[in-house]
Amino acid sequence: MNGRLYEKIKELFSGFAGKNNYRMRRKIKGRLMFFLSFLAAFVGVTCLFSILYSLIKTGLAGMSLALFTDDAAPPWLENEGGMRHAFIGQLILTGVGSLIGIPVGVLGGVYLAEYGNRSRFGKIVSGLADVSVSVPTIIVGTFVYSFLVQPFGGFNGWAGAIALAIIILPLVMRTTEDALRLIPWTMREAAFALGAPYYKVINDVVLKSAFSAVFTGVSLAVSRIAGETAPLLFTSFNNNYLSADMSAPMPSLTVTVFQYAGSPYEKWVLSAWASALVMTVFILLLNVILKRMMKRRKFS
Repeated sequence: MNGRLYEKIKELFSGFAGKNNYRMRRKIKGRLMFFLSFLAAFVGVTCLFSILYSLIKTGLAGMSLALFTDDAAPPWLENEGGMRHAFIGQLILTGVGSLIGIPVGVLGGVYLAEYGNRSRFGKIVSGLADVSVSVPTIIVGTFVYSFLVQPFGGFNGWAGAIALAIIILPLVMRTTEDALRLIPWTMREAAFALGAPYYKVINDVVLKSAFSAVFTGVSLAVSRIAGETAPLLFTSFNNNYLSADMSAPMPSLTVTVFQYAGSPYEKWVLSAWASALVMTVFILLLNVILKRMMKRRKFS
């Protein structure tokens, strides 16, 4: 009897010790993963802030009013020359590319989410859109160069805008498709029960419900193409003078920064840093403003 009691007490304590060991291992693993996650986040934030610190420190040294009001000037003129032509050219190229790519991308996303989700063609298009998102943009530049630059005998702004439109198209398409698929099908059924046709259900129910997500994806896509350099080197190239002629080489901020940053002239290098700072601040403010607009629209 005493032997059996001893065995039961021993078994109880061994099981208790096993549970404690299991809990201890769980705590150790949890704390280890938390530490590794925190370390990875710390390294990422440190790299980001070091880049921003270098950008602000060096960019402020080249900041001046002439940067926004004057066009390019020879580097030996110390107090003359700016980047007005590059700022305006970048806005034109980004704006035209967005006007071409965003409507097509939104309509393509609507087709994939509402009409092509069960067809083989829709699955093929969705897969191609996924692949196109990860394609290096320099390949897009060479593709547009072979179709819109080489046959016409020279660089032009339309080729640059179309290259940016091709880059933004799959981004908008995929974000629109994902946003529309998050809308429950019961909302569509409720609209169908009221006698609404499918196109009105999509326009008045689905798109309005997913507007914030679609708009956020579009704004991120515009921010992406606003900083592209490689495709513009093969399409619109660059221009040192202010020009709005889309049939000729167009100035662009990203290409000008690329050229100025690699030059041996200190004034051009400082102008490149200052322009990069302006572009970073502009994209940051644009995203903040758009997010606040979405929040106000959501709670209004």
